[in-house]
Amino acid sequence: MNNQSELKTIGLTPLIYCSDQALFNVRAGVPIVDALSQASDLLFLAKSFTEDAAYIKDTDRHAWAAHYLTAMSKAVIDDVVKVLTPRPARTKTESEEELPESK
Repeated sequence: MNNQSELKTIGLTPLIYCSDQALFNVRAGVPIVDALSQASDLLFLAKSFTEDAAYIKDTDRHAWAAHYLTAMSKAVIDDVVKVLTPRPARTKTESEEELPESK
């Protein structure tokens, strides 16, 4: 396995959907240490906004900001998990199986 400090995001995780289509994806090629650090910062901000939302009753802007920050954080973490989780060995699909030789 690669040195974990050399692992990078793979960019397969979508986030924020509009009309059943992902508007954004995690960017591939970001070192996972940096990606997780960014996710931590986003979650810290989301936590702050949710606390504000709990005390400020006349607006929902804090709640919506927290919603989007947590969606971004989750996508980053999910993308990193995809990098760190071992993949099962591939098996041949029907299309990859050898066809019998014609006579």
